[in-house]
Amino acid sequence: MMNTNELEARRQQDRFGRLVAARLSGVQAEIPYEISERLRAARVRALAQRRLVSIRTAPTVVSSGGSAALTFGDEGLTLWNRIASALPLIVLALGLIMIHSVQNEWRASEVAEVDAALLTDDLPPAAYADPGFVQFLKSGEE
Repeated sequence: MMNTNELEARRQQDRFGRLVAARLSGVQAEIPYEISERLRAARVRALAQRRLVSIRTAPTVVSSGGSAALTFGDEGLTLWNRIASALPLIVLALGLIMIHSVQNEWRASEVAEVDAALLTDDLPPAAYADPGFVQFLKSGEE
């Protein structure tokens, strides 16, 4: 997207070009043939360059099958473009690795707390596996 300053600059360039073209068209009969041909060739080159610039900067939507992609011309991928394209993927992978390691630490911490509570309790750990103990706990709640 172009900002307002770029749009205004482009409008001023277009106005200036139209004024010059109008002025040259008005005095075309007074100009010698050789000079008018050079001016005509220069106009053709300028128009071709203007079209090339607008084609190069215009975004296009390319569709293929069930997907669409927004492209910004056929400039090719430079080294910096490739790095910038891969950077979000690398950051995402690092974030997922970080989340995985933090969750593993939390799980280990929770298991260690449960183990410490079981080992420091008055009851032996085998009591927790006894079906009668579970029945005892249920009857104690009532």
